Amino acid sequence: MTREELKDLGRISRTTGPDRKVAGVAGGLARHVDVDPVILRVAFVVLVFFGGAGVIAYGLCWLLLPEDGSLRRPLGLDDRNRGIALVGVGILSGLALLSDTFGNDFFPWPVAIVIGLVVFFVVGVLDRDRRVKPTAPPVPHALDPATGGYSPVAPGTPTVTPPSYRPPPRNPRRRGPILFWFTMALAALGIGVLGIVDLAGAPVADAAYPALVVGVCGAMLVLGAFYGRAGGLIFVGLVAALVLSLATVSERFDGEDITRHPLTAAEVPSSLDTSAGEILLDLTDVSDLAALDGKKVDLHADVGRIVVIVPHGLSVEVDAAVDGPGHLELFGDERGGIGIDDEVRHDGGFGAPELFVDAGLSVGEIKIYEEHVS
Repeated sequence: MTREELKDLGRISRTTGPDRKVAGVAGGLARHVDVDPVILRVAFVVLVFFGGAGVIAYGLCWLLLPEDGSLRRPLGLDDRNRGIALVGVGILSGLALLSDTFGNDFFPWPVAIVIGLVVFFVVGVLDRDRRVKPTAPPVPHALDPATGGYSPVAPGTPTVTPPSYRPPPRNPRRRGPILFWFTMALAALGIGVLGIVDLAGAPVADAAYPALVVGVCGAMLVLGAFYGRAGGLIFVGLVAALVLSLATVSERFDGEDITRHPLTAAEVPSSLDTSAGEILLDLTDVSDLAALDGKKVDLHADVGRIVVIVPHGLSVEVDAAVDGPGHLELFGDERGGIGIDDEVRHDGGFGAPELFVDAGLSVGEIKIYEEHVS
């Protein structure tokens, strides 16, 4: 996304008047993308039921977007930084939407809560009177030939603006954020300390590094409400929050492949579980199949693949489900999609012992089939 596109996002404002239903967020966004606001209102309501994404998006846009004609700049953000913040809102809402697909543990709610508390603190405590205050026009003056200076004159008299009333040019050296490089140095120092502690053998989670950057940026943004300018700190904080989310997810999905090839019914596990990887359970060499009658096996993985190979002469009742995107192949019966489940019974013949298999995945494939005899 280019700088001009970010500025264009930052110019969105909330609508006012009779067409406004709640806060004018849907009306302002609809005007920007040139669609009927009813479409966006319905979308916000529907997204409420998908991980609360609609509430997050609408609430944060309510905080970030000014009203039509208002001189107030929420959080003191200019158009460009407001556009960056809106991109962050989209990312956060997308993560919440994914959490409904992959389970509530997928979304880093502690990070979102901390960011929300910082935003509400800034809005409620530090941003009460942050408004662009209009300045009064200069008093009419005219050149006095006697003194060579400028003196006030009556309205209607030809006037000039005295040089002293011309606003001084803005110092380009003061345009940048005063606290930016200090914050970067503080974050780098904290990361260095964490690295030393990590190398010394202390348990330091990978997510601790981006979490430290998020915390430092949040603290400096609060300080920036009194001194300095936010500038690029908002963008750095959003990037760090995204990295923190990815690190949290990767830690949760740090799994391994599991392979079991039991020779007796006693060696058949009652349950197998992994965060990420493949679970392979090969029952083809079990010598005492009759001992499997009535036994239940639970197999579960967050991301990956579950494969079960059963021998001839064994009946199997399968209850399989994939919460997110995935594929099921149960004794030749195939299904694919998002949020799929199926129950299949494989008949091993008259009097055959029966095994119960409960298989579950968040994302991936479940395949259960009978051994092939050449």
